[in-house]
Amino acid sequence: MCSSNFCQVRRDASAQVAQSFYLPGVAPQDFKKGDAIYLKVNKLSSIRTQLPYQYYSLPYCRPEKIVPFAENLGEVLRGDRIENSLYQIHMRVDEQCKVLCRIESLSEAQADAFIAKVDDDYKVNMILDNLPVAMVKILKDESGRQLKAYERGFMTLILDNLPVAMVKILKDESGRQLKAYERGFYVGFKATIEGQKDIKFFLHNHLRFNILYNRDAATDLSRIVGFEVEAFSVNHQYEKPWDPKAPVLKTCNPNRMVAVSHTQPPQPVETGAEVIFTYDVKFTQSEIRWASRWDTYLQMTDDQIHWFSIVNSVMIVLFLSGMVAMIMVRTLYRLLSWILSGMVAMIMVRTLYRDIAKYNALEAQEEAAEETGWKLVHGDVFRPPENASLLSTYVGVGVQIFGMLLVTTFFALLGFLSPSNRGGLMTAMVLMFVCMGVVAGYRGVAGSVGGGCACVLMFVCMGVVAGYSAARLYKTFRGDQWKKMTMRTALLFPGTVFGVFFVLDLVIWGQKSSGAVPFGTLVALCFLWFGVSVPLVFVGSYYGFKQPAAEDPVRTNKIPRQIPEQPWYMHPVFSCLVGGVLPFGAVFIELFFILTSVWLHQFYYLFGFLALVFVILCLTCAEITIVLCYFQLCSEDYNWWWRSYFTSGSSALYLFAYSAFYFYSKLDITKFIPMLLYFTYMATISYGFFCLTGTIGFYACYWFTRKIYGAIKID
Repeated sequence: MCSSNFCQVRRDASAQVAQSFYLPGVAPQDFKKGDAIYLKVNKLSSIRTQLPYQYYSLPYCRPEKIVPFAENLGEVLRGDRIENSLYQIHMRVDEQCKVLCRIESLSEAQADAFIAKVDDDYKVNMILDNLPVAMVKILKDESGRQLKAYERGFMTLILDNLPVAMVKILKDESGRQLKAYERGFYVGFKATIEGQKDIKFFLHNHLRFNILYNRDAATDLSRIVGFEVEAFSVNHQYEKPWDPKAPVLKTCNPNRMVAVSHTQPPQPVETGAEVIFTYDVKFTQSEIRWASRWDTYLQMTDDQIHWFSIVNSVMIVLFLSGMVAMIMVRTLYRLLSWILSGMVAMIMVRTLYRDIAKYNALEAQEEAAEETGWKLVHGDVFRPPENASLLSTYVGVGVQIFGMLLVTTFFALLGFLSPSNRGGLMTAMVLMFVCMGVVAGYRGVAGSVGGGCACVLMFVCMGVVAGYSAARLYKTFRGDQWKKMTMRTALLFPGTVFGVFFVLDLVIWGQKSSGAVPFGTLVALCFLWFGVSVPLVFVGSYYGFKQPAAEDPVRTNKIPRQIPEQPWYMHPVFSCLVGGVLPFGAVFIELFFILTSVWLHQFYYLFGFLALVFVILCLTCAEITIVLCYFQLCSEDYNWWWRSYFTSGSSALYLFAYSAFYFYSKLDITKFIPMLLYFTYMATISYGFFCLTGTIGFYACYWFTRKIYGAIKID
């Protein structure tokens, strides 16, 4: 329990962190009374198969000419296929029992198609005025109060760019109703009839749209602020013979005060069945303003768990900070003036100053011989590692991913990547990754010599950063084959991801899913890769290699020092596995919500929380790597280059293990192809996470070693 003031403060803080400034993806559209509003249909989606399909892959009512709407790169990669429909909707004009079309007799193939989608829990997605359709579900909180939230369409439809959705009723602490959407509505349902054992399949063939609008009293113009749907299954009866121009239904007739309800006999799905598709339209005036219409879709009702996650992660960071502080105090005095503060800093500074002063005061070689620990390996600590070119490549890739995530998160916090801009996040990230390739190449060269649509675009742009970073590091390693290293930086990670993606795309194409990326899009991706990303990596690498190599703080001996036998707990495998626990522990709670958003088709808009967790992840990776690197050097083991990368990078193993746990505990996927897609995609994500966290740990350890060895006097 908490006081009312504290709870209010916590809610206000949560709102400020989690609800970043929101810039709508489209300009508002005003409608006069009677204006036509175009309802668009989108893909069919299922959390059981993860394979989207086009709306018209099922025998729904088709217009004479199906018109696809322009989609960005992110929408294509997500499997969105937005098309026109036969639904006729006019602003503030209610309709009841409008007949869409009639299928005289379902063929065996048509019935099988409907049954397959119903059995796999497919939903229909629609869009109206850029809002997704949503269903209504009744929920209850811990006290038993009713909660109402939207569940998006039985299939996905779109009206005036709004997706159709089902509704859920939510209430806050004061008892006011809140709404939260769950997008789409189900194609149908399956059930057993009383007295029978066989499972029967039924089709949702009647839709009741509830369109919320905000009206300007001065101009009498209206804006759409909500798009809800309730799906019914009804075995329509009509007066025979069937009149295609003016059919008279017995099960839905406003003139006879007969409306569709859930008590009527449902529409069975079987060969030879007659199916009549109908719909209602109801306009409801709302006080919701157009700028706030997405709030219901993005409603967050479980902010406490996010705050608990943040607090838990902060405690981990503080624990590691204490350990790093002790190490730094024992090794360096000057850094503590801006790293540490308070009583802990004072204690550590005194310890560090005493340690360094004692070592620098050694005059006799006999005394020096008695010294043990990290100071004795000063002549080998900056010896270039084995496979220095490959290490430079992986560091460059990690910098590229880091830059992509950093810039994308920044724009997401500003609200530029709103959910109304479908596919925008994925497009931007790919572009930024490619551009950052230049910097990654630059870093890689120096080190080895001396030793959606936002996601897509960001990835591309970050090719500059990748090339620069890899080149700088490669030159520090005293490497001379910078062109070969640069080409590896440009091709290794993107090539691995593209190869996996291409094979999976063939598998999805074999399932005739709309999730299969068209050939033209694959050509566009290859152009972004070879025409933009690869040249940017070389540009960054060229400028990176031209820079002078960083001078090591101590000289490297010509003859390597023998490494003494290490205790079991300092074994590289054990040490790296231990190092990956804390970075994963700092993010795994937020990871649950991200996986839920990706695999259960829910909106994720908590970019404020995500930014905090990202900062905590960086701090945790850096600090745990520094701590374990210090222990390694104290054991007179100077082979820290690769181990520093694997120490924090091993958190990717825990991420993949957690994804397996999530699969078996939260998802209802039983078919082989969806399982293959899930584990392959999660393995690819884990690979990227390995490059990201490994690079953070490497640079933290690189900075640490340069500082501590730069603070001692070596004759």
